[in-house]
Amino acid sequence: MPRPSAVEAVLGQFQEQLATGAWGVGDRIPGEYDLAARLQVSRPAVREAIRALSHIGVLEVRRGDGTYVRSAVDPRPLLRRVERATLRDVFEVQQAHDMQAAKLAAGRRTPDDLRRLDVLLDDRDTAEDPIAFAEADVRFHLGVVETSRNPLLMEAFRYFQSRLRESLSAIRHDREMPDAGPAAHRAVVDAIAARDAEAAGQAAARVVEPTLQALEALL
Repeated sequence: MPRPSAVEAVLGQFQEQLATGAWGVGDRIPGEYDLAARLQVSRPAVREAIRALSHIGVLEVRRGDGTYVRSAVDPRPLLRRVERATLRDVFEVQQAHDMQAAKLAAGRRTPDDLRRLDVLLDDRDTAEDPIAFAEADVRFHLGVVETSRNPLLMEAFRYFQSRLRESLSAIRHDREMPDAGPAAHRAVVDAIAARDAEAAGQAAARVVEPTLQALEALL
């Protein structure tokens, strides 16, 4: 991974291009190789900066086409606040995302959604390595969010998921930190399958509750 200072430098250069009008909304920006050469930084730093900006809607990555400007708003204050968030902050936001997503998913799910959630849940339950577990857990929660069919909720979660992945991995490394476990996650899927929005929201809240309570006790 690139050093945070390198990514910050790239973000600063990007913002200068946006602020001066060199890159306007709707413009296609240069590719990674070109940007790395122009800015004299590594490609991973450029890639990480583009990923961060695409998650918050400043840039849009179109597969096979390129990366386009969607907004000229300076994203750096928001990115810094996310990076400084505590574990408790992260899991409080996750709980809010999950509750609303589960409620909406209960009313909008399809049979294909349920089959996908079952697969994602099985992947999560069988993951043992902390990093693999974090990846599988984020994919499951993203699956619930995607089943909500709310594009803004989906974008917000995609932006948030890298911070959540880091937090889940840290929690998994700490053997004394409680985990809601397979049964609590299965309750979310069962409530979505039953089209019971209130039960789905309550089940989603209970998934995060043990970790939040433990973090509150530590603080």
